[in-house]
Amino acid sequence: MTRPLLVTTMLVTVGCASAPPVEPPALQVETPAAWTTDASTNGLPKLDWWTDFGDPGLDAVIASALSNNYDLQAAAARLDQAAADSRIAGADLLPTAQVGLNGSKRKQNFIGFPIPGAEDQVLSTIFSNYGVSLDVAWEPDLWGRLRAGARAALADLQSRAADLRAAQLSLAGQTTKAWFTIAEASQQLRLAEASVDSFRTSSEQVRDRFEQGLRPSLDVRLALSNLANAEALREQRRQQLDAAIRQVEVLMGRYASGDLDAPENLPDAPATIPGGLPADLVSRRPDLVAAERRITSARQRWQVARGELYPRISLTSNAGTATSALQELINGNFGVWSLLGNIVQPLFQGGRLRAGVDRAEARTAEELAVYANTALLAFSEVETALAAEEFLTGRQRFLATSAEQSRAAEALADDRYRTGLDDYITVLESQRLALQAEGDLIAARRQRLENRVDLYLALGGGFDQESATSTEQ
Repeated sequence: MTRPLLVTTMLVTVGCASAPPVEPPALQVETPAAWTTDASTNGLPKLDWWTDFGDPGLDAVIASALSNNYDLQAAAARLDQAAADSRIAGADLLPTAQVGLNGSKRKQNFIGFPIPGAEDQVLSTIFSNYGVSLDVAWEPDLWGRLRAGARAALADLQSRAADLRAAQLSLAGQTTKAWFTIAEASQQLRLAEASVDSFRTSSEQVRDRFEQGLRPSLDVRLALSNLANAEALREQRRQQLDAAIRQVEVLMGRYASGDLDAPENLPDAPATIPGGLPADLVSRRPDLVAAERRITSARQRWQVARGELYPRISLTSNAGTATSALQELINGNFGVWSLLGNIVQPLFQGGRLRAGVDRAEARTAEELAVYANTALLAFSEVETALAAEEFLTGRQRFLATSAEQSRAAEALADDRYRTGLDDYITVLESQRLALQAEGDLIAARRQRLENRVDLYLALGGGFDQESATSTEQ
């Protein structure tokens, strides 16, 4: 996860052009000084935010995904491409040098020159020529065009590094949610299996009462229907668990064999909610960092386009040896050299160069608009997740009450049926409500955990609560 930082630091250190400074553009939309929904704490960035859930199995799965996921490897390869492009752009600032070695042998006939005593022969001679040279060329960057191109390439590299960090963050979020889906499916399957056992016992009791002539056959058929529905639900839960396991295996970069130790229960949500301030997102969220770097790159490419309007000066030198004997290549007496300089000023290009400047300006305006929209979406995601935390917490609390009351109602309905005070329809309804309430409660817990993941992603990661406490003190 430190690869983008290492690559960027290396290139900035050895490159000839310094990286453009980070200057987040001002938004036209006024942002509040704090979130409209209060967060419980502030803190410093924490990259391994998923450890807040206290699930070692989740930690191991995410570590495997970050190491083996092929989408992430593709993003890393794009970073390597940007690093190579940056080195190529930086090389334009330095002189180029190349050494050459050449040799030739030529026979020449002299037609019309008679040779005494050999009228039928042609006068000819053989020429040999050998040379070694060192050629050096350099374009002085008088107008900053080459430096701007190198800075643009560095900004592109930094944006790719941020894109890789965003891909890592997204992958960790996807894997965490998929892991919670497995945990929910496991709990839902156990609930379905327990319901099948309970409904089977109930149906057997109803059949006994029917055979004793105490209840009509309608109760038996209703009980068997209820049992079949529970068995069908159990198979559905099994399928959901199997699909969730295979999804996590793909995220981990391995064959989806369905062979993964599934968590048995959903973890508890972290007690504290990661906070921060709206302004923090500009430096924390990798997608905003990448968008800002693309703005910087576009501005530098505008400088490149402007530089195309000015004269270009190039210097070329050549030094070496030219001789007709191969053994004399290192003899300084046969040395030759040349020094050339030229200046070229564009006069008429049919508007091509001016159009290049206009295109660069339009690209900068586009990137500014993209950045503003990305920032607004980022603020919205945080506010939405913070607000949803309150709603989901309340929903989970009410569903817990509903499940408790439904279980009590189911037991009471069963007792009243046994004593003949109620019919079997009441028992069926109470069983259905109890099963639904239990399942909804498990789903609500998973939704709350997923919303906490969304909050971590929206904030660009978690927060180190210990660092936050020490900072506040």
